[in-house]
Amino acid sequence: MNSVEWGEFNVEKLFGKSTRGKRLKSDDRIPGDLPFVTAGESNEGVSAFIGNNVTVFSENTTTIDMFGSAKYRNYKYGADDHVAVVHTEKLSRHAAIFITSAIHKSSYTGMFDYGRNFYAKDADQLNIFLPSKNYQPDYEFMGNYIAELEAERIAELEAYLTTAGLKDYELTPQEQKALDSYQNLEFIDFKVTDIFTVKNSGNILSRDIVKNSGNTPYLCASRENNSVSSYISYDSKYLDNGNCIFIGGKTFVVTYQEYDFYSNDSHNLILYLKNKNNRDKLTQLYLATCINKSLGHKYSWGDSISNKKIQKDRVVLPVNNGQPDLSSMATLISAIQKLVIKDFVLFAERKITAHKQVVKLGVKTS
Repeated sequence: MNSVEWGEFNVEKLFGKSTRGKRLKSDDRIPGDLPFVTAGESNEGVSAFIGNNVTVFSENTTTIDMFGSAKYRNYKYGADDHVAVVHTEKLSRHAAIFITSAIHKSSYTGMFDYGRNFYAKDADQLNIFLPSKNYQPDYEFMGNYIAELEAERIAELEAYLTTAGLKDYELTPQEQKALDSYQNLEFIDFKVTDIFTVKNSGNILSRDIVKNSGNTPYLCASRENNSVSSYISYDSKYLDNGNCIFIGGKTFVVTYQEYDFYSNDSHNLILYLKNKNNRDKLTQLYLATCINKSLGHKYSWGDSISNKKIQKDRVVLPVNNGQPDLSSMATLISAIQKLVIKDFVLFAERKITAHKQVVKLGVKTS
C-alpha cells in the first residue's frame, strides 16, 4: 500500500446523487422479511424486518447513518430518512467494500450527532481518498486488495477453528438428546450461596495501571469484550483466580472468566462453583446465563448488586432428582455451540475452496 498512488475524489461525481430513505414510525412497521436500516451500531443498524411497501435499495451499496457511520450492505433493504444510500452497486463487491471504508473514514469524524444529523446532501459533498491510476479510481486494485485480505482472514479463521477444536459441528447422540429434551426439563430455584462461593474482587483503579502492559486480563463492569478492558502486568498479590463467574457490581454484567485476572472495582463479585467436579467452562457458561436471567431484572445502576444482597438471592436451575443437573449443562452448551459455529465453518470452507480455485486458475478476483 505504501507504493500506491492516491487521489482525492468527490462521492457525487463517482456515484451520482445519494438517496435518502423515508421515515417509517415503529408503530407503522409491518413484520416481514425486508431489513430496515436506521442509525446505530447494534445489529449493523438493522432495527427491524418489515413487510411495508417502501423503497427497496439494491445490495452492494453503502449506507451512511445520521452519525456519519458508513456500512456496506450485501443485501436488499429499506432505510429511514436518517440514512443516506451511496449507489456503489455497479462496482464489484470487494471494490464496494473498499469504497465503504474510505467513505467511513471521511464521514465518521465526530461532527455529526443527534443535534446535527448526517444527510444525503452531506454524502454528496464528501471527498474521499482512493488508489488511483491515470488520475482515475483504480477499482481493480481495490477489489484485489480486499479479496486478498479476505482470503487471509478466512485462512486465519480456519486455523483458529482447527486449533480450538470447533471444526467438528456434528452433534453427538448425547448433544442431540439434550436439545430434544430441553423443553421437558424441570427447573427449581436455589440459594445462590448453596451453589457458589461468593467473594468481592480486588480493586485496582484504572489510573494505577499501564494499559496493554502485560498478558493478564484487567476486568471492568462493561459488556464489551467479555468485560476485559485491557491486558496488564501488575502485582500478583492483587490477582483473582479465574475459572469463575464474574459479575460487574454496578452494571450487573455477568461473564465467565477462564483465566486469572485483575479487577477495577471491589464492588465486582466473583462466583466459584462449589462442585469442583463440574467447574468446567461449558457448565459455567450455562450457569452465567442462569444467573443473568434469574437476577438481571432486580439490579441496575441505581440499585446495584452487592455481596450482602446476593446472599439472599436465588437462581433458577434445571434439576435431576431435585438437585442441580450440572452434568447436562455442558452437553447442552456444546450442542448450541456446534449449531452456532456450523454456519461459520461452512462459510469458511466455501470461501477457502473458491479462493483455491482462483489461485489455481491464476486469476485474481475482485
